[in-house]
Amino acid sequence: MNTKLAQSIIGKVDPPPGISKYGGELAGFALFLNNILKFATVAASIYALVNLIFAGYAFMSAGDDAQKIAGAWAKIWQTLLGLAIAAGSFVLAAIFGKLIFGDYNALIQLKVFGP
Repeated sequence: MNTKLAQSIIGKVDPPPGISKYGGELAGFALFLNNILKFATVAASIYALVNLIFAGYAFMSAGDDAQKIAGAWAKIWQTLLGLAIAAGSFVLAAIFGKLIFGDYNALIQLKVFGP
């Protein structure tokens, strides 16, 4: 059997043009996941900002209604708590990355090792 024919039966597969900026095959996937993580962080931050603006407006326009004030304050508190949890997750990921892998960015910036 001709080994050259067996190796080239599928042919050469080139990556799509948009993927070439992500580097190699395995490194590209890790960079793609990092971009998704960054996008999710930015989207959560924008959502929290909009939520704080609306909750602040509801707080200012509540007047003397104690139920509206309590609802607006709860929304503000929950938004700030969500931001603290999101920021704390990055801090914990950095601490665990340093303890386990010796690098603060080990869990934040994914690296895929392969053959």
